[in-house]
Amino acid sequence: MEPPVKLAARATPSPRRVQGIYYSLLLGNTLAASFIWGINTLFLLDAGLSNLEAFAANAFFTAGMVIFEIPTGVVADTVGRRASYLLGTLTLSATTVLYWLMWLWSAPFWAWAVVSVLLGLGFTFFSGAVDAWLVDALAATGYRGSLETVFGRSQVVSGVAMLAGSVIGGIVAQVTDLGVPFLLRAGVLAIMLVLAALLMRDLGFTPERGAGPLRATGKVLRASIRYGLGDPPVRWLMLTSPFTAGVGFYAFYAMQPYLLELWGDEEAYTIAGLTAALLAGAGIIGGWLAPVVRRLFRRRTSTLLVATLSSAVILVALGFTTNFWVAIALIAAWGIASAIDDPVHRAYLNDMIPSRQRATVLSFDSLLGNAGGVAFQPVLGRSADLGGYGASLLLGGIITAIATPFVLLSRAQGSPADVAHELGSDASGDGTASDADAANPSV
Repeated sequence: MEPPVKLAARATPSPRRVQGIYYSLLLGNTLAASFIWGINTLFLLDAGLSNLEAFAANAFFTAGMVIFEIPTGVVADTVGRRASYLLGTLTLSATTVLYWLMWLWSAPFWAWAVVSVLLGLGFTFFSGAVDAWLVDALAATGYRGSLETVFGRSQVVSGVAMLAGSVIGGIVAQVTDLGVPFLLRAGVLAIMLVLAALLMRDLGFTPERGAGPLRATGKVLRASIRYGLGDPPVRWLMLTSPFTAGVGFYAFYAMQPYLLELWGDEEAYTIAGLTAALLAGAGIIGGWLAPVVRRLFRRRTSTLLVATLSSAVILVALGFTTNFWVAIALIAAWGIASAIDDPVHRAYLNDMIPSRQRATVLSFDSLLGNAGGVAFQPVLGRSADLGGYGASLLLGGIITAIATPFVLLSRAQGSPADVAHELGSDASGDGTASDADAANPSV
């Protein structure tokens, strides 16, 4: 077999190989991240933080993503997507070790806040850059197919990695302590740094380097605003993110202590790990279902409406249940609905933005989701302190439902991307929507 390092010598890899590299990197990074997903809230509480402080630390993490999303998106569009990925992996590995050290030292809250911001910086190097690398590479290698299929498979890969990582993390925490999964995460990230350096190269994309860093940055930002907030269907779609992604951040982590509370043993770390594993399994099912559900509707926004409203109703239902097994079923259903929404949202957005601004616009979409996390996590965490986790999830369902009018506003613009089924084309296959299609917002 030819060594992976020789990939750079090839003129043009196949679309299948591009997807293979993408899924391999996604698998490793998600596995590393998920070692701590099942026990992160418990880890923070064990470090001496209150519910409010624990979710505030998570809010500082998302605040770091808000602060650095656009700058790192510009890095990806002006320096390169591969460079952005490598910087992200290096930053995440270092800050994960710092998290472990603060747990050992029982660090004060301000220290958690600072390192959480830096942890957010690491993730912003990924958001936008990796999807932009994939979509441009697929276009450059002649891929003609549904982006929902590619992103749906990525959900399946992420779900498998998350399932394995969260179970392993929970078991390792149970037999050792809550800090060891963080060391495992840092180690796997170091391995991914080496693999990415060998496998990745930018395809179908030339960075804006000729005009100098400041002028290139300004050019990319201006164009990104034009093709992002300045484009109505893109703008309205991105404005759903604060409500869906923002609440999703809180719900994911709140479900760990919530299920432990229903189970009756707050030190059953394996149950906490299985909570994340449950959502991973739901992600696998949802990722597989996403292109199937997409084909049931003519418009992508119809799929987004169904997924958004389902998520909201399920979170409200979780607020009323006191039965562990009913909660398990509802959490699985919420995970499936969220996993169906994500590939369609990403495919719809990618089909509406040009290559040169792709990473920055995708980063801005992620920024808005993170901004929702900054705003809603402390509020929902405080509501958990006052009324319990059930009450906070009910409130989260109400907030999620606010995204619905924005989906309808994006739909009303009649973008060709709303009816597209293949990369760079609409349902008719010519890259343009007819006037009748644009005027008819039917399912």
